[in-house]
Amino acid sequence: MLGLQFETTTSWADIAKVNLEQILTDHAFLEQKAASNAVSIIINYSEETELVKEMSNIAIEEMQHFKMVHLLMVKRGMVLGREQKNDYAIRLQKFFTKTNDRTNALVQRLLVAALIEARSCERFKVFSENMEDEELSKFYKNLMISEANHYTTFLQLARTYQDRAVVDEKWSALLIFEGEMMRERGNLAKIHG
Repeated sequence: MLGLQFETTTSWADIAKVNLEQILTDHAFLEQKAASNAVSIIINYSEETELVKEMSNIAIEEMQHFKMVHLLMVKRGMVLGREQKNDYAIRLQKFFTKTNDRTNALVQRLLVAALIEARSCERFKVFSENMEDEELSKFYKNLMISEANHYTTFLQLARTYQDRAVVDEKWSALLIFEGEMMRERGNLAKIHG
C-alpha cells in the first residue's frame, strides 16, 4: 500500500527498544515538525481553502501526537531531550530541484510530506510488532493508522494540483531515491534513522 522501496528490518526495532528515551524524544520532535510543516503550508497557500482545511486538521492532530508522546515520556520518568536535526527530511527536501513555480513547489512539498508519513507509518508498524511492552505496542499501532491517513491525504492533495501522471512520475522517482537512502540507515534510535 505505501509503495516504499525498502523495508525496515527488525534489527532497527531492537536498537530503538534499548534506546527508548532517545527514540521517544526523536518521535516527539518529529510530530512537532509535522505540525509546523502543516502550519507553514497554510501560511504559504492560504488562498487554497480545501488545502487549508486539511492542513489545519493535520496540524492539530500532529500536536496532539506530540502531547501524547511527551505525556508517555513523563509517565515513564523521562525528560524530553533536545531537538536533533532530521537529516532524513533534509535529504528528501533536497531531492527536488528548487522552483519558483508555486504549484510545482507545493506538489513537491506535499510529496515529501507524504513520504515522511509513509515511512513513519512503516516504522511504527515494525516497532509495534516487535515490542514486548504492551502499552508501547498498542500506542504505536494506533499512531501507525494515523500516519497512514496523513500519507494518503498528502498524496491525494498533490494529485489535485498537477496532472496525476506528472505527480505519479515525481512520486515514483522520490520513492526510489528514498529506498536507496534507507539502505544505509536503520542503525540509529531515530524514527527515520
